[in-house]
Amino acid sequence: MDSIRQNKVSRLIQRDLSEMFQKECKEIIVGAMVTVTTVRVSPDLSYAKVYVSIFPSERIEATMNSLNDKNKMIRFILGKKVGKQMRIIPELRFFVDDSLDYIEKIDELLK
Repeated sequence: MDSIRQNKVSRLIQRDLSEMFQKECKEIIVGAMVTVTTVRVSPDLSYAKVYVSIFPSERIEATMNSLNDKNKMIRFILGKKVGKQMRIIPELRFFVDDSLDYIEKIDELLK
């Protein structure tokens, strides 16, 4: 069960990362559209699991490698944005959210 503070921090990180991926970090994500679907923050606010949905599916591996390689730069930019609202900027871990692919698979099976 997440606390109110964890929920507020996760929503803040999700909103700011989404804006960053759209505007500032286009050189990191080339040829793919990245959507931040969920952010889960640890109870001590030091780690954040960021779940991203990547379109097209063929670019998942390349985009994840790029996100993991540029993790420190993404955290630095995030720190500039939310530095006044948070004391500690959490370490980011990126994971693929494949729920849309799962939904498509279920729909095909039902047809």
